[in-house]
Amino acid sequence: MQHQKNFDAASMATLALRMVVGWTYFSAFWRRLILENKLIPEEAGYIGEKFNHFLPNALGIKPIIEYLVTHPEALYINMVVFTIIEGIVGLAMILGLFTRLMSIGIFLLALGILLASGWIGTTCLDEWQIGILGLASGFTLFLTGSNYLSLDAYFIQKKSSFTRTKWFRLLGSGELHLNSYKRPVLVVVFFIVGLTLFTNQYFHGGVFGTLHNKSVKPKLEINNFTIENNELSFEVFRVEGVDVYGSFLIGITLEDEAGVKILHLNGSDLAQLPVGNISNRYVAKVKPGAHSLVIPLGAKATIRIPILNDLEDYKNHTLILTDISGLSWSTTL
Repeated sequence: MQHQKNFDAASMATLALRMVVGWTYFSAFWRRLILENKLIPEEAGYIGEKFNHFLPNALGIKPIIEYLVTHPEALYINMVVFTIIEGIVGLAMILGLFTRLMSIGIFLLALGILLASGWIGTTCLDEWQIGILGLASGFTLFLTGSNYLSLDAYFIQKKSSFTRTKWFRLLGSGELHLNSYKRPVLVVVFFIVGLTLFTNQYFHGGVFGTLHNKSVKPKLEINNFTIENNELSFEVFRVEGVDVYGSFLIGITLEDEAGVKILHLNGSDLAQLPVGNISNRYVAKVKPGAHSLVIPLGAKATIRIPILNDLEDYKNHTLILTDISGLSWSTTL
C-alpha cells in the first residue's frame, strides 16, 4: 500500500512535467504539418535544410547526418518518420499512454538533439539545453510513470488484463519498487550528469577554460583551391554562425604574391554568378542572393570563376572571401 501511495505522489508531482514535455515534442509535429507544411523539399523552411545546419559540429553522429544530406530521398523519408515519431511520443505522453515507453522515446530523441545540435544557440545555448533537459525529463518520467489524468491510470482502474502484466509496469505505468533498483538508477543519473558536463564543455567551454559560442558569427572553410585553364576553383564550407541567417559573401578577391588584385568580384557580381558555376554537395545550398552570394550554415559547394588574365605562374596567389559583416577568410595556393 505504501508503494502505491509513493507512486501516486510521484506521478502527481510530475504531472506538469509530463504535459509540458509531451507538448514540446508533439508541437514539433504540429508546427511542421498542421500550422505549416515544412516537409516539402522544394520550399523554403524545409526541415531537411534545418537538419543540414547540424552537420559541421555534430558530436559522434556526423557521418550519419552527412549521409542523409547527400542522399535527399533518404533524408526526406527520415524527416517524415522522425516527425511522426515526435508526434506519437508527444501526444502519448500528454495522454499518459504507455508513459514509460514514451519516456524512453523522449530520452532517445533528446539524446539525438543533444549530439546533433547541442552546439547551436546564439544566446542561451538553446539546443544544448533542450537536449540535456529532455534526457533528465525522460528518465524522471520513466521512474514515476503516470497515474493522474492518464490513460494508463484509466486502464488500471478498469482492471484491464494487460495492466497486470510485468511488461506493462516497465512500459506503461505502475509502482516499480525503486528501492530494489537503486544502483541502476544511480548509474543512469551519473551518466546524465556526466554527459551534461562533458557536452557543456565540449560544445561551449562551459565548465572550465574559455567560453565559446559557435553560433555568434559566420565562419567559412576554404579547401581545394586551384587555378587551371584560366579558371579559379575552390570549395567553401560554412561551419559556424547563426543557423537561421546566412553568410552573405560580398567579395571574392584573387591577389598575386605582391598583393596586386588579379580578380575581384563584389556583391553585385556575386549576385549574378551563374548557378551553373556552383556545385552544391548538400541539401542546404550556396546560391546567389539579391545583393551577395548566400552561404547557409552547413552548406558546402565548389565554386568556379573564369579568369580573364593569362596566368603563367600562379604560385603564392591568395584567395580572399569577404563577408558583409566585415569578416574575411583567405588561403594561399
